[in-house]
Amino acid sequence: MPGGRLTLEDRRLIAAWLKDGLGYAEIARRLGRPTSTISREVSRNSGHSGYRADEASRVTGERARRRKPSPRAAPVVTNDYGRDPEAVRRFEADFTEMMVATGLPRMMSRVLACLSVSDDGVHTAAELAQRLQVSPASISNAVRYLETQALLKRERNGRREQYVIDDEMPQRVWAESVRANQEWIKIARQGAEVLGTSTPAGARMDDLSRFHARINEIMLDDRVAVYVGDALTALAALLHAQRALSVPALAAALGWPAERVSAALRVAEEHPHIAGPVRVVFSEGGYRAVALVERLTDEQLAALVS
Repeated sequence: MPGGRLTLEDRRLIAAWLKDGLGYAEIARRLGRPTSTISREVSRNSGHSGYRADEASRVTGERARRRKPSPRAAPVVTNDYGRDPEAVRRFEADFTEMMVATGLPRMMSRVLACLSVSDDGVHTAAELAQRLQVSPASISNAVRYLETQALLKRERNGRREQYVIDDEMPQRVWAESVRANQEWIKIARQGAEVLGTSTPAGARMDDLSRFHARINEIMLDDRVAVYVGDALTALAALLHAQRALSVPALAAALGWPAERVSAALRVAEEHPHIAGPVRVVFSEGGYRAVALVERLTDEQLAALVS
């Protein structure tokens, strides 16, 4: 068919027309092919006795088989938790498709999903390339984009660079979202001033700035939601320790930066409903988790003491 591969019948016609003295352009016209296709076919497959159709077909087939790479099987991801590898692979694919549907480019989605389903959340570029069966350049481009969105971070492990999704990722993404929204407010206000709010374009920019300003207020009011998990973890650690701990001591125990511990404790203090019947108090130079005894009546307290 025109535009497809040359068939054995095509090659036999080429051989016959060459013997008749036809030029490449005429043969190409008769076969409905570009002249370059005919000239390349003849030059690559002519032997000492000239162009022979059967020999050309055989040589072309052998050449194609040598070039065809053997299919690479996707590496099996092992784990120590007894999970079904196929179920994990299906979830990773579903997770990727969800992110693609929400607007994240496919390669970035694949890298993020691959990191997310690994228990330690860490892979090198080589490991990602092998796992996803793509080129290192594709990984590099995806990582560069994800880093700008605060969805992962880079770390050095000796001479190797590795990419990490850690427990602080939600806070980084939230902070980046707030920062990006503030840029919308800034540029929209600038546009309103330049265009003039009395004009249709200027009024549109003014409305846009007010819209994003309202979103910013909501995001800042709801920022506590980002730290709820941290607050509960900090309370669980204090309950387990059964003693007062300073911020540095709690940070060292949890492996968190001191700023993250402070934010978690502040949320627990300012929003006691988060922890239910447990609250955090500062005493003896540190923080302690105690029962919210206000929920109990005097009779209940007395009965518990006795």
